[in-house]
Amino acid sequence: MFEATTILGYKADGKAVIGGDGQVTFGDTVLKSNATKIRTLYEGKILAGFAGSTADAFNLFDMFEGFLNEKRGDLFKSVIAFSKAWRKDKHLRQLEAMMIVLNKEHIFILSGTGDVVEPQDGRIAAIGSGGNYAISAARALDKHANLEPRDLVEESLQIAGELCIYTNTNIKILEL
Repeated sequence: MFEATTILGYKADGKAVIGGDGQVTFGDTVLKSNATKIRTLYEGKILAGFAGSTADAFNLFDMFEGFLNEKRGDLFKSVIAFSKAWRKDKHLRQLEAMMIVLNKEHIFILSGTGDVVEPQDGRIAAIGSGGNYAISAARALDKHANLEPRDLVEESLQIAGELCIYTNTNIKILEL
């Protein structure tokens, strides 16, 4: 588990939303409280967020964006090609980062070992040290509250930030 962040992706009602906190830690020290760990890819049609080593995550973003361009923005084909390339490269398999990538149709978790996981419900995914808090809150809110997708992500990350010492409440959100 990465003690660095919380990223939550959610898709519902024809919308895709990703959010992340702003805390960067090194051991037991907060290095930065307003980092941006989410971004749009492929002409703003794909959302992505990372947890783990920042340098490793930027390598993953760059590599994944290459596959998105090659596959003309097809997220499903891109994650498959990405996973195949990742597993063949000995250096890449050692990266200490994870990503969530999503659009309005798909949501995937990409691990530092080359795994591609589509969440069981196909709607909610979380990574990082506060990921379990965020996904628990998101599942409960999805089931029992009538919130807009953006509000659900923001509230879930707020809850995670109040519980996880490696997560703060300086939340950034992107949506499609």
